Amino acid sequence: MPTTYETLRADIITAMKARDTATATALRTMDAAIQRASLDSSKPIDEPLALSTLRKAVKNLTDARTEFEKGGRADLVAANTAEIAILQKYLPAGLDAAKVDALVAEVIATTGATSKKEMGKVIAALKQRPEAPLLDFGAVSKLIQAKLP
Repeated sequence: MPTTYETLRADIITAMKARDTATATALRTMDAAIQRASLDSSKPIDEPLALSTLRKAVKNLTDARTEFEKGGRADLVAANTAEIAILQKYLPAGLDAAKVDALVAEVIATTGATSKKEMGKVIAALKQRPEAPLLDFGAVSKLIQAKLP
């Protein structure tokens, strides 16, 4: 089974052959971002690097779309929405809220965390779980804060 990065590279070629410039441009930009992240971290391109770079790009595009909406730039909102849709195809589906809540509760119980000072221990334990690539740690952090006194 090809990796996310290999699939993205193959889709660039497909989009170029189909003369789909919007898709080709979005995918080429993402390819460059993944390669840049690999160079910056001095690590080879692997699945976690590709997925984290994709998540970061989607988050940045979502934030930019919000700003464009505030500024009344419908043309840029539409372009960002289209690019987000293209990139989200490469991200694995996240866990639903109930599963994330149960997972956080389980990890808090197993780590024995009793206060917000021990939040780092809970997050470190969550990052070791097989579900870690599917988690949005920004949202999980807020959930942990709500559960710990």
